[in-house]
Amino acid sequence: MKRTFLMTALLLVLAASAQAQTVWHDPMQEPECVLNGRGWNQETGNSNYCRLPDRLEQTVPPAVWRLSRHTPGVSLRFQTNARRLWVRYLTYFPGKSLPNVVSLCHSGIDLYATDVNGHTSWVPNMMRYDMSVNKSDTVQFYFDTHELPDFRGQGITYELYLPTYNGVKWLAVGTDATASFRFVEGSRERPIVVYGTSIAHGASASRPGLIWSTRLKRRYECPVVNLGFSGNGRMEHALFDALAEIDARAYLIDCVPNSAELSAREYEERLRYGIARLRSASQAPIVLAEGQFIDHPSALVHSAAYHQQMQKDTIQRRVVDELKGQGVKGLYYVTRADLGFTADDFIEGVHLDDVGMMKYEHAYARVLDQALVGPDTMRHYTPCTQRRDGYDWMGRHNSIIRRNHGAAPEVLMIGNSITHYWGGEPAGTVVNGGKTWDRLFKGHRVTNMGMGWDRVENTFWRLAHGELEGCSPRDICLMIGTNNGEPAPQVVSGILDIAALIRRHQPQARLHIIGILPKGGQEEAVRRLNALLAQSVVQDGMTFYHDFSSALTLPDGSGRLDPSCFLPDRLHPNERGYGRLAKHFRRILFR
Repeated sequence: MKRTFLMTALLLVLAASAQAQTVWHDPMQEPECVLNGRGWNQETGNSNYCRLPDRLEQTVPPAVWRLSRHTPGVSLRFQTNARRLWVRYLTYFPGKSLPNVVSLCHSGIDLYATDVNGHTSWVPNMMRYDMSVNKSDTVQFYFDTHELPDFRGQGITYELYLPTYNGVKWLAVGTDATASFRFVEGSRERPIVVYGTSIAHGASASRPGLIWSTRLKRRYECPVVNLGFSGNGRMEHALFDALAEIDARAYLIDCVPNSAELSAREYEERLRYGIARLRSASQAPIVLAEGQFIDHPSALVHSAAYHQQMQKDTIQRRVVDELKGQGVKGLYYVTRADLGFTADDFIEGVHLDDVGMMKYEHAYARVLDQALVGPDTMRHYTPCTQRRDGYDWMGRHNSIIRRNHGAAPEVLMIGNSITHYWGGEPAGTVVNGGKTWDRLFKGHRVTNMGMGWDRVENTFWRLAHGELEGCSPRDICLMIGTNNGEPAPQVVSGILDIAALIRRHQPQARLHIIGILPKGGQEEAVRRLNALLAQSVVQDGMTFYHDFSSALTLPDGSGRLDPSCFLPDRLHPNERGYGRLAKHFRRILFR
């Protein structure tokens, strides 16, 4: 008996000790809002987790306002080297499930992990969650992350998706007391905006990360704002007015199922208003989808609803074709055939299971690949983010976006750490040639778009994700490739893919492709790569190739680097080296 009592006491002490050693991190205590997936993030800030700002309560239907308390697609990003994670939160509404929405999707959370090389994977919770801690509205999830790769102790970047059919009043992430932790922002490029019904809202995926809009977010690695309102995607004017406030990359309108009971005249009027309102505010692509009924005789079991949707599909297609004929640009269409649903894609004939959600994602992706991506692809690399150098890569990416939108730069300097550590704005934590930069660019507006440890696939990603928008520079310098170790033809193809991306987005700018600078012990390999690059660049009066290697090599003609121009790593120039490079940049940019 005494032994049992002692063991019980010991276990209680250990449990209390473990709880005491857990540090809880509240995102709402951050100085800047770190939520993702909301269209009015700056306005709402840290006041709540909801999808619509408070001022819209007076203009949108009451049911829409109530559903805007739900958080489908809303997420948090954080970086930590913790090997165990806890998430606690208080739900907005007491119910934790619906007859057709399981609790994990309704009120649960979902976690994804991205390593320093930009590779993302799902983090399973292995059923270690409690949807009602002590029979309350508090929910707790536990994630064991000790097997995830940790590069140089920099930890992992996580994205936590919030409940789909519930909201959050407060939330905290728990880590061991010794772990590093910080909330980080996602990409602040323009979002894809989804407006629709319960299908867009998330019914009936098995978990938050599998609703089709969130699948699109991971597919394109760009922000997605989910404005699906279950049973209430009826295209009221107030909703299109709200959508028009968002500077979107694309608008996806998926409201046919909830509009079935509208009269033909009322539906057409709302549709025409919505398209006109969005087009008056933005030239972003507008994608409209037909209803998701099974295109099969089995659908006639509910023929009335089927024919109501078919009527609205017919009106929608006629209006879109008519507007295209009148010269309205950027209208796209997803048909029922594109969706290709079968009975296996539904849970009860109305809402989609995970397979149906995947088909929805694929159908929209086929259109968005045409509307947004086009030829902006790489032949031999997969564009991705990275975080190998310890600084806030995504934060710098967002700083570049903000600067290019606000500073009207004349020159963009794109590259890796050799550009990053030179100087200028956005300022880096390491500056090896600041005086030289200041002299070279005095009186000129220049954005330093260098990123330490960038490879060609990382530079392509960020240029395709907003860094080339909002500005019209006169000159763009591209110096990238030194961190890629693949065969020279593959690296050259990556550089040319970036050049083509720049040309498509900034056709008015002179593009200067700079050969890779010499590296200690690799001078001959760099020389051969540059020779291939020089042969491959088509110089057409707007695109130029330059080799500045001679500025940093010995004058004896050996091609070996001049150690007086480099830091001890024999890769990064020092102030003297940057001074020599500046003479060449001044010649091509300002003479």
